[in-house]
Amino acid sequence: MDILFVVDRLELKYFEFNDLVTNFWMIRELLRSNNDVYVTTIDNLSLNSGVPCAVCYKTFEQNDNIFYDKEFKQRKINDFDLVMFRPDPPVDNDYINATYIFDFVDRSNTVILNDPRSIRNFNEKLHAVKFLELMPENIVTSSKQDIMEFLNEYNEIVLKPLNGCFGAGVMTLTKGDRNTAVIINTMTDNGKRKLMVQKYIPKARFGDKRVLFLGDEVLDWCIQKLPSNDDFKFNEHCDSNIVKANLSEREKKLFLPVAKEMNSLGLPLVGLDVIDEKIIEINVTSPCYFIKENNFHHNIRLEKKINEFILSKLPVAL
Repeated sequence: MDILFVVDRLELKYFEFNDLVTNFWMIRELLRSNNDVYVTTIDNLSLNSGVPCAVCYKTFEQNDNIFYDKEFKQRKINDFDLVMFRPDPPVDNDYINATYIFDFVDRSNTVILNDPRSIRNFNEKLHAVKFLELMPENIVTSSKQDIMEFLNEYNEIVLKPLNGCFGAGVMTLTKGDRNTAVIINTMTDNGKRKLMVQKYIPKARFGDKRVLFLGDEVLDWCIQKLPSNDDFKFNEHCDSNIVKANLSEREKKLFLPVAKEMNSLGLPLVGLDVIDEKIIEINVTSPCYFIKENNFHHNIRLEKKINEFILSKLPVAL
């Protein structure tokens, strides 16, 4: 099978020896199954007289690591059996324009996961409101007055930009903070930029749990992401900040309808960030499955299960 991964520019720069990222494990497992795997980035996508193309690099495995041939190839995207669309946010104009390229791909010939059209239509912070009963109290607004009223009601809140990732720009705000006005004005760009505003969950001091979906399935394995020493949230991907966690039967039951709904939207590969059984974010762009950590803590080979799932989506399974 010919497979193309659309990855983040920074990930391509540090492609080798990067076993912290999900793509490393998936690509290596696919290579071990005798597939041809190429990588590209969103700036290397194009339309040539309406034909979607990619400047891409062929990957290979050596000594349990993955590398890519630095000599690029120009390929038609329709020639690939599978495209894994996994660039990181921010979901800015360049990102959105990249999703448009895939509107011209022949879907009867090429499977794309997650569907770029679905990613384009689903904001990871804002659209979590589809599952309002599973979220902390929240508003989406650019209004300083609305945020002030929300803060006065709940005393401590979390402010989130809508298009960031890895906790970038996310802040807490406590009632009575002397910097309240300047924080709100700065984050909303003086009322021009919308934010997700959530009630702070006290158990956030213990971190958040990453709940993983594959299609309609809620996986049994998960990890807990601990806050960094100098922050209220997880923002440093290192062993000391990622610990073993377990998913209760109640949690699986709560989140199963979410998995089914996301899968029906064309988003089968999803990671929830959960605190005290409340969804704080739904990751669909390039969800990290924390494969290295899940494998270590749960004694599994998660990459094998993930690849079996994605290959099952092809018209002719391997």
